[in-house]
Amino acid sequence: MNDSMRDAAASLLGELSAARVIGVHADLLYHIKNGVGRPTLPATELWAAIEENHRCNIALWDEEDQARRRDVPDSAIVRSKRLIDGHNQRRNDAVERIDERILAALPEPADSARLHSETVGALIDRLSILCLKIYHMDLQTRRADADAGHHELCRQRRVRLREQREDLGWCLDELLRGCAVGTLRFKVYRQFKMYNDPRFTVGPR
Repeated sequence: MNDSMRDAAASLLGELSAARVIGVHADLLYHIKNGVGRPTLPATELWAAIEENHRCNIALWDEEDQARRRDVPDSAIVRSKRLIDGHNQRRNDAVERIDERILAALPEPADSARLHSETVGALIDRLSILCLKIYHMDLQTRRADADAGHHELCRQRRVRLREQREDLGWCLDELLRGCAVGTLRFKVYRQFKMYNDPRFTVGPR
């Protein structure tokens, strides 16, 4: 690895870490739910993709709640399903853009580099979903119409979710470090979602 490659990898690690991603996820969610406190992000394609991925997951969560309603006509559920498909496509597109930006900044891995089963984008996506789970579980701990037993159950689950997020963050940092020094590698396989591609659909859409 030459000096320029080392510098690029070091710059990537300085810009991206699990702690920073987790913080941005929490701040962006708070901003969307409350209209204040929008995080200041680096003006890079990488962070734009991270933000887009998190926004799509937030929209997915909210729309999936709408799709589960039983007090609306079937047409409303169909509309929610189509919105969910669109959010999910953009979510996966953002994951792939994250991975593309990461791979572009990393040196070519050594032949001996171990292939990782997860990509950086996939781990960031999972951290985004955990942020949402923690947020909504926290809301359950404060429900006025729920009893103390429900509050305690949700507090216990919130602790476990936070532990899971911490462990997953450690895995992300380990993958980034391994890729930066050439001992780990990952591939972008593409999701090949079929439901948003008219070439793979049968009948009217």
